Amino acid sequence: MKLYEFSVKDIDGSEVDLGSYKGKVILIVNVASACGFTPQYEGLQDLFERYKDKGLEILAFPCNQFGSQEPGSNDQIKTFCADKY
Repeated sequence: MKLYEFSVKDIDGSEVDLGSYKGKVILIVNVASACGFTPQYEGLQDLFERYKDKGLEILAFPCNQFGSQEPGSNDQIKTFCADKY
């Protein structure tokens, strides 16, 4: 299967067809708000602001599987990102 043949759920639970990103530069990253690498959010935001006009899209996937560093619900994660970044 190719990347553009997959679909994923967004933070609100809606289905997103990755085919809609065809022709863009996609960065897929695992994130966690309670991780020592949380400052990466700021770097990702800066990167997006810098290159969004050139087609950059960043798909961030919160995950609690690595050291339980993302214990929040989808609503909590969304609020965290909106408030801080």
